[in-house]
Amino acid sequence: MIELDRIRAAATRARPHVYRTPLVPVEGALLKLECLQPTGSFKVRGFFAAALALSDEQRRGGLITVSAGNAAQACAYAAHTLGVRCRVVMYDTAPPTKIEGVKRWGATPLLMPRPALLDWLANRGWESEPEAFIHPFADTEVMAGHGSLGIELVEDLPDLARVLIPVGGGGLIGGTSSAIKGLRPDVEVIGVQSDGYPLWTRVLEAGGPVSIQPDTIADGTTAPFDPRMFELIKEVVDRWLTVPEPRLRAAIPELAVAGKVVAEGAGALAYAALEQVPPGPVTVAVVSGGNIDPKLLASLLS
Repeated sequence: MIELDRIRAAATRARPHVYRTPLVPVEGALLKLECLQPTGSFKVRGFFAAALALSDEQRRGGLITVSAGNAAQACAYAAHTLGVRCRVVMYDTAPPTKIEGVKRWGATPLLMPRPALLDWLANRGWESEPEAFIHPFADTEVMAGHGSLGIELVEDLPDLARVLIPVGGGGLIGGTSSAIKGLRPDVEVIGVQSDGYPLWTRVLEAGGPVSIQPDTIADGTTAPFDPRMFELIKEVVDRWLTVPEPRLRAAIPELAVAGKVVAEGAGALAYAALEQVPPGPVTVAVVSGGNIDPKLLASLLS
């Protein structure tokens, strides 16, 4: 697990730049609204923590990351706030909303087909770039920054019993659960994925890497497997739930109408999985992001 001292230090670094997001009740549970962060997702926690852990000289050279969208915007926003340049390698199929979000903060998106992007990532393409590379989920300081979410949950909810967290590359659940388990090891942490990209359940069944093509509206969870995350994920996740894609599509308008919350596919995953857990104990579903393509949202609401 990520050490509590490291998480607390990361939280302190990032605190001036991120929100302590609210908890709102819905259907017998509580929603942790990370969709209300400055760039619309939890990613700013980790990127500010990581960027501010760099030396001044490293930061002056600029920042670079690779992302389906939310980490891209977080990196761009952090770089803008800290006054340095930024470039982001993104899938060429990334939602236009997320590409425009990167440009809004003055960063440059570098669009690649998924195979080329995965090859760039696997072969450490960032080593030939001038900027300081921040890995979108496997960077320890990024995960430590995400751990601030776990600290908030434990502080705000003394009777917290379980937390449902959407899982892509594993950085959010790795950091958040490290904090929760470090403070309250009795709290159950549940990882949630879509059946359109159930990467981690397949990886854990196989005991190693598997090949899956994404077929999900939860584009924020379609990160590739990184072996550095394997042992951490096994340690900090108590169990897994898989949400059928039709249920995920239904959950987005439900959240909008019943909860007055706009969530993207990945952001709605934990809420969508609530129907699979029995009511009773104090339960939190993390709404990890709200950067949904407006046309997709309109189609789901119609």
